[in-house]
Amino acid sequence: MSTARKSPTMADVARLAGVSPMTVSRAFKTDSSVSEATRDVILKAADDLGYVFDSTASNLRSQKTDFIAVTIPSINNANFAETVRGLSEGLKPRGLQILLGYTDYDMAEEERLIEQFLRRRPEAIVVTGGRHTPRARRMLENSGIPVIETWDLPDDPIGHVVGFSNADAVRGMVDHFVAKGLTRIAFIGGDMTRDTRGADRRAGFVAAMQAHGLDSTRLIAVGVPPISMREGAEAMGRLLEAMPDTQAVICVSDLSAFGALTECQRRRVNVPDDLWIAGFGDYEIAEISVPALTTINPFPREIGARTAELILAMRDGKQEASVRIAIEPELLIRQSTG
Repeated sequence: MSTARKSPTMADVARLAGVSPMTVSRAFKTDSSVSEATRDVILKAADDLGYVFDSTASNLRSQKTDFIAVTIPSINNANFAETVRGLSEGLKPRGLQILLGYTDYDMAEEERLIEQFLRRRPEAIVVTGGRHTPRARRMLENSGIPVIETWDLPDDPIGHVVGFSNADAVRGMVDHFVAKGLTRIAFIGGDMTRDTRGADRRAGFVAAMQAHGLDSTRLIAVGVPPISMREGAEAMGRLLEAMPDTQAVICVSDLSAFGALTECQRRRVNVPDDLWIAGFGDYEIAEISVPALTTINPFPREIGARTAELILAMRDGKQEASVRIAIEPELLIRQSTG
């Protein structure tokens, strides 16, 4: 009867590398007291032995788990992917890993994920948006770990914030259109009960139109977020049939704006001569479409990078008070709006 081979231990690595077990432990935790040359020797010894560092016992002693929990609404949204990328790049040099949860724009699912994450005691939790179920908010408030809300600037934040005002960003776009002489402007979005950031963008549109004394009721809602290109095309078709005198359309995202643009081309509506179209997000498709789409760049990667900086500062004891980091989105005027 065969027996399982004994797994190599930290002591085995230490003997092969000619160092103490403590030095091996520090090397795997990227402790700055271990030189790069010594770390290379230790890592080679571990590789030769097939040793995998078990951080469980060390984490129990230090109360550090070396992972950050993150929730995002969509895994196929380029903007959220860029935020995670910026966050990951910022944390990687310190050996911190991301545990990612996908909410599908569902606050009940976010609540479930938050509970699961907190059971594993992450060093911080990063959530997308500033609105949560009452229970999710209570769990975050009472978790005893740093909480960072991103992609929003909530009036009553739980802890730290790294984001921007979706409403203000769209207000700025409306102001630009009105300054160019347009008065009949519409908004295309999706189910606003699920996409809170989309709801804020629509609210910004309505507020800006009302502030200018203009009709704010040209609102077309279609589909469940994230709104697809096909749904953007469908919404544009409905808009053209119901309100053919519309001069400009602001879409909740670049994907829906691209769909709206293709529907105009299908119906031989010239953009921008007959109708202006704008999106949100500065996706790659907005820049390469014909005509190129006017949009808003929310700097998603910067949101992730600034969040990583904040987490590291807190981990090093350099940041204790709650902070509010406001990112300023950029309005990018392209061919689709003349």
